Amino acid sequence: MVETVTTPFWWRCTQFHHPRRWLPAVFITHKAIITALWIAFLVTLFWWQMDSTTTGILIFRRVFPARQLPKLRHVVFNLTDFGGVGDGVTVNTAAFEKAVLAISRKGGGQLNVPPGYWLTAPFNLTSHMTLFLAEGAVILGIDDEKYWPLMPPLPSYGYGREHRGPRYGSLIHGQNLKDVVITGHNGTINGQGQAWWKKFRQKLLNHTRGPLVQIMWSTDIIISNITLQDSPFWTLHPYDCKNVTIRNVTILAPIAGAPNTDGIDPDSCEDVLIENCYISVGDDGIAIKSGWDQYGITYGRPSKNILIRNLIIRSNVSAGVSIGSEMSGGVSNVTVENVLIWNSRRAVRIKTAPGRGGYVRDITYRNLTFENVRVGIVIKTDYNEHPDERFDPKAVPVLKDISYTSIHGEGVRVPVQIHGSKEIPVKNVTFRDMSVGLSYKKKHVFQCAFVQGRVIGTIFPAPCENLDLYDEQGHLIRRSDSQNATDIDYDI
Repeated sequence: MVETVTTPFWWRCTQFHHPRRWLPAVFITHKAIITALWIAFLVTLFWWQMDSTTTGILIFRRVFPARQLPKLRHVVFNLTDFGGVGDGVTVNTAAFEKAVLAISRKGGGQLNVPPGYWLTAPFNLTSHMTLFLAEGAVILGIDDEKYWPLMPPLPSYGYGREHRGPRYGSLIHGQNLKDVVITGHNGTINGQGQAWWKKFRQKLLNHTRGPLVQIMWSTDIIISNITLQDSPFWTLHPYDCKNVTIRNVTILAPIAGAPNTDGIDPDSCEDVLIENCYISVGDDGIAIKSGWDQYGITYGRPSKNILIRNLIIRSNVSAGVSIGSEMSGGVSNVTVENVLIWNSRRAVRIKTAPGRGGYVRDITYRNLTFENVRVGIVIKTDYNEHPDERFDPKAVPVLKDISYTSIHGEGVRVPVQIHGSKEIPVKNVTFRDMSVGLSYKKKHVFQCAFVQGRVIGTIFPAPCENLDLYDEQGHLIRRSDSQNATDIDYDI
């Protein structure tokens, strides 16, 4: 690296004096002679530095060595120690399996994946393990489904999600684990989902596609500083886990033609932090779930205590942040804040239906920015997709205590669409500090049906008549007498 040198002021000043006037004054004292020598020495060094691209002199150049793989555990292995070959052609499944077995026998350890393209079939992690991907390391999933093992349906779904019966496992998988870290110098896990998406569209698959990374029934999970790309199905799926941290993760899939490639799906999880991520995918950026209809009701594991913050999300065909529609175990105490959602079909959405049961409550949206989205805020209660005909249509979910504060943006076609129903009314919704620039000239752009709640202060656009109006100090201005009024445009 060659540094650009700005000539010092003292040196420029000396260039504007005639030598005959300057020399006698400088060499009057011994100190002046030493000063002159130092000037000559420094000038020589700067000259060498400026000319180092041609002379090769490296004095004062900053050299950046290759990034060293950190030692995050006491026991460290490299994938190459087990015969791994990162040429993108050699199948490394056995190398990964041997490495994980060695870590398990040691009671924990770290597996370093060096730069290269490491083709592999699905493999499992173990407890007290760190999977570290170096800069330039790419784990590639084999795109032939015959190499992917089949697993039973998730107990809270009772169904493979796309087909009855078993489902394909995930590329990187873990069950009943504790203390698992997947991190790196922004290395990549690539599911090579193109072949999966094509077969799904052509209806050539007999089982549900598998996630890219799935951790089940586990605690103390950290996933950070990596890129997840082109998953066959959902990208990152923590299932019935506690204490999950996901930060500084980039998740990518084509925004069209990559079906069901959700970014992050916390499912029946507790104590989850998702922060500082960039997500651009072919379905929901984040979808919080907790089971599907009667299976989720029976399993009874809610998703709760989830903080989502400091994200940038694009979802051209779905929503930036969703809750549901599989939320039958319940979802509560969720905060979504400091999130930019751009070029998306919907920004933030809650979706459910009769038969789901469960609840969505204590949900806080704060400091959200919408840029070029079709619908900003959505609550939908007729998302009628069911695993089978045995669901109970009288099992209706409860939706209440939902707040939206500091919501801003531009290029939004419909800022709000709250579609409650007689069976599933939406209760205690609050709007405060909202100003959204519209891209669609229509009389009713704040759409409501069967919703009860309040607007505090002035918001734009004007709210629907279903909501009570309060001033900034919390004093009631007008009580709504039309909470059940319906003004929904189904063409949006």
